[in-house]
Amino acid sequence: MKKIAREYRQKTIIELEKEKKILEQEIAKLKIESKVNPPKDTNLLMKKRKNLAVLLTVLSEKKLEENLGK
Repeated sequence: MKKIAREYRQKTIIELEKEKKILEQEIAKLKIESKVNPPKDTNLLMKKRKNLAVLLTVLSEKKLEENLGK
């Protein structure tokens, strides 16, 4: 998770927002597909959700830094 957080911290807020939308769409797609076809990697949905949580944490940190900087 530290590696992923480090990558997210290097991106801008706009890039993080785009990444957030993509991850949310992937999670929704995985939820639907898992009902129809059980995936081989059953932990994939959990991994995506953890990545989203890390991304949201970094995004909120960046927004807070931006607000404090003004």
